Amino acid sequence: MPSRAGASEALRRGFASAYAFLRTPSGERAAPLSWRITGTIAAAVFAVFAAIALTDWGRSMERKGFDDLTVVSATPQQLPITIIGVDDASLAEVGRQLPWPRSTHAKLIKALNEAGAMVIVFDMLFDVPSANEAEDRELAAAIAEAGNVVIAAQQTFQESAYFRQWTRTDPLPILRAAGPGVGLANVTRDRDSVVRDLPEGQDALWREIVRRANVVRPGLLAEPRDLTGTLIRYSHMREDGAYPYVSYYQALDPAQFLPKGAFQDQIVLVGLRLTASVGTELTMNDMFATPFTSTTGLVTPGVELHAHVLESAITGRAVTPLPLWIQLTVLAIVSALSSVLMRRWRPILSVVTGLALAALVIGPAYWIFATKSLWLPGIGILSAIAASYLVYGAMGFLEERQRRSYIKRAFALYVAPEVVDHMLAQPGRLTFGGERKTITVLFTDLAGFTTISEKHGPEVVSRVLKQHFTRAKAIVRNRRGTLVQFIGDALMAIWGAPLDDPDHAANACLAAREMQADIEALRAELVAQGLPEIRMRIGIHTCEAMVGNFGSEDHFYYTALGDGVNLAARLEGANKIFGSGILVSGATIARIPPGSPLRPLASVIVKGKSEPVDVFTFDEDRQVCELTVRGLEAFVKRDWEEAHRAFEAIFALRSEDLVAQRYLGRIALLRSAPPDEGWTPAEALDKM
Repeated sequence: MPSRAGASEALRRGFASAYAFLRTPSGERAAPLSWRITGTIAAAVFAVFAAIALTDWGRSMERKGFDDLTVVSATPQQLPITIIGVDDASLAEVGRQLPWPRSTHAKLIKALNEAGAMVIVFDMLFDVPSANEAEDRELAAAIAEAGNVVIAAQQTFQESAYFRQWTRTDPLPILRAAGPGVGLANVTRDRDSVVRDLPEGQDALWREIVRRANVVRPGLLAEPRDLTGTLIRYSHMREDGAYPYVSYYQALDPAQFLPKGAFQDQIVLVGLRLTASVGTELTMNDMFATPFTSTTGLVTPGVELHAHVLESAITGRAVTPLPLWIQLTVLAIVSALSSVLMRRWRPILSVVTGLALAALVIGPAYWIFATKSLWLPGIGILSAIAASYLVYGAMGFLEERQRRSYIKRAFALYVAPEVVDHMLAQPGRLTFGGERKTITVLFTDLAGFTTISEKHGPEVVSRVLKQHFTRAKAIVRNRRGTLVQFIGDALMAIWGAPLDDPDHAANACLAAREMQADIEALRAELVAQGLPEIRMRIGIHTCEAMVGNFGSEDHFYYTALGDGVNLAARLEGANKIFGSGILVSGATIARIPPGSPLRPLASVIVKGKSEPVDVFTFDEDRQVCELTVRGLEAFVKRDWEEAHRAFEAIFALRSEDLVAQRYLGRIALLRSAPPDEGWTPAEALDKM
């Protein structure tokens, strides 16, 4: 059985061992992790995201980042491109039936040439002969005469149980013989249906447009660099499209519908631009998702898509992804930096570090994208920063849990000498489980102790706690109480056990008032010593509880258990609500002699209980106490006017009085929404 000296020595050792953990503010790591662990984390983060980058899923996610860069860096068009659309209005004017007679397209070619168009591009397949062969001959004649026409071709993939092959669909021989440029209009959709890759083939439609333009205007458009593996750099998109737009029927007679020079030196692209309600199959087959689709919800007609491809290639804005080795090098550097900078975990500083690293990635990545058309896939790199934060955060969280658990054990129960004496005198009464007794329970807690622990080193914390606990423990003993345990900065004491005390309620209240008086004196002494100020909250309740040894076979643990004990702890915390230093239950007040300067505060209902508990505090201001009694009596009777006058008078005396403020607020609510017959003045403690 431990002696008085043994218990004191155990307490001293417990405090000493806990100080090392109190040195570091809550949530932070006392010392950085070893370089070996730091390097392992960095390598693991790099390996994970490097592996992801090589998967289809990883590439797909990176292309989402490409979309974001495309949208935020988009600029207006630079090439002289105009779109002519076969749209709803044109169907109404020219004819509702598609395909139109080839003679109609012949008229368009003549009208555009007369208007000065540089190149005329048809994003249409003229692969099926007309019912009237004269229509095809008329179109062929117009193409031959113009000399600046480009027509789309298409490749389709066919697959059956017997073969798999690509089949190319070209314009009719009669049309090819007229000498137009012919280019493949195929584009590649990614797995999410977005078109990002620039067509690379030498017979791509955009390349044929360039060739035809240079025939008509030699040297006008420079041959583009090698664009293998590049992506389309889309121009800024509006709801009405990225390029000047003209309805087909207007282009047939530009003199009537358009300003002079509308097509002068323009590359004119002709294609479908129908709504979903007209020509549904044609519309769906010729509408494409772009990087703008996720933000605008708009899809782009194929004819406009080819305009973006052409401009991206010719203006040198086609985007080139940085080589994989550069991507992995940046990933490795960022993984190492994030691991090194976060190894000494500080939540806020680590967030700032992560954001700074992200900015160091996003800033240059945006700059080279916008100005150099180079793309650094950054989703994996940014994810590596986030992963480092999460890894170190999780480790910090687990360490914090360990530290809190260790502090709790180190400051936990140490047997008071009175308990030892009682064990020696009546060891049979301290068998496991204890006995049922009526006792008074007191809980204290230091307000703002966590902040003190975070701001000051263990030496400061130890000095403050040592002085506080030493003086508080002496007061408990002098008032015949039993110190049950220290929990962090909290203290639990009981009166009436193990030693019988008929005045346990009165002694507990006297001890509480003496503690508060002592804490005022201690606060002044601490400030004089250059130590932080402390304030204390106390909760007191008298109840029936099980008191005795609730430890194990080889560990003695003397304490009190029961709902009443929990209520005392709740009252300590409720001081914050009422602005009080001591909160005492009505059960305790009923057992103390009359004459104490008591102030009733409220009737509360503890969580899980249905019966209200009256709570009081000690207040030497008799006028405030009387006004509170008057106000509460009126409040219970629903006399809102009288209650308001009483609490208003308190507020005039004490503008910081939280009790008066609280009741004035409740009265205002009850006045605006009168309660029903079942209303009770009690409040649920867990909702305060």
